[in-house]
Order: sequence, then C-alpha cells, then structure tokens
Amino acid sequence: MTSEVRFVADDETETDRLGRALAAAVEPGLVVALVGNLGAGKTRLVRGIAAALDVDPRTVSSPTFVLIHEYDGRIPLYHFDAYRLRNEAEFLELGADELMSGDGVCLIEWADRVASSLPADCLRIEIVACGETAREFHITASGIAASRCLERLIAKLGRGMDE
Repeated sequence: MTSEVRFVADDETETDRLGRALAAAVEPGLVVALVGNLGAGKTRLVRGIAAALDVDPRTVSSPTFVLIHEYDGRIPLYHFDAYRLRNEAEFLELGADELMSGDGVCLIEWADRVASSLPADCLRIEIVACGETAREFHITASGIAASRCLERLIAKLGRGMDE
C-alpha cells in the first residue's frame, strides 16, 4: 500500500503549518524519513512538528553532531541525523531499531543514507527548495500506519495538497 501527495509551502509559515498538521496526524511507532539537500528545511519541519507535540521549538536543533535528540512531548519524539554516519551499522548501533519500534515518533534526517534499515511501514518526506523560503514536500506513505497518517494529514491540511 503506497500513496503520495505533494504540499507546496510558499514560506516558513506554511512549513510550520505542515509541521503542526503532521504532529496531529502521527501516532506512536511512526517512522518519518526526511530527505533533502543541505538547507532544504528538514530541521525547520521537525521544529514545527515538535512545537505541536508540546516540545519547546527553541530546544530543537539539528542532531548532526549528537546524532540523536530525544524530546519529551505529548508523544516521545526521537530526532535522528544520519548525515555523518559512515554506514547503516552505525545507525543501528544508536539503538535505532529499538526506538523505531517503540512508543514514540522517529524523525530521521538524511534517511536516504540508512534506507534499508528503515521499516517498510514509514512516511517519507522529500523536501525540495524552490526559493529562499519556498519548499515542495513530496510525501509518500508505505504501509498501514503511514497511510493512516497520510489520510489524517490530507484531511487536516486540504489546502495546498496535490494528490
């Protein structure tokens, strides 16, 4: 089961709106794979999600050097960064398997670098910069939980979504 939509954000306010809608749509155990070039807005989107899950967005930063940040919100939030990892074994050594099958939501930046370690049921968000603050989000659901999340996201956002 795979479905895909596109969301266009003309500015950071719209990116934050997507983050809030995603936070309302996620469920414990969901893995969200974030893919995009440097500066695409992966961490910006994570801040929007975190804020809507009752995490102070000022505490959210790219985990490039720490590799994983854990945040206590309405749902536990695990924010990974695979950019500096040499291989997928290092990703798994972080305890990724345990966290991805746990009671929180896993947001993984540079997820394309660890793609074969991700569960088949995940939400993939590819971010493409279209301008200084404009972004296109290509959101693909693979699996039952990710598809449920995508359906809730579409219902929540409506405006700005292309199926």
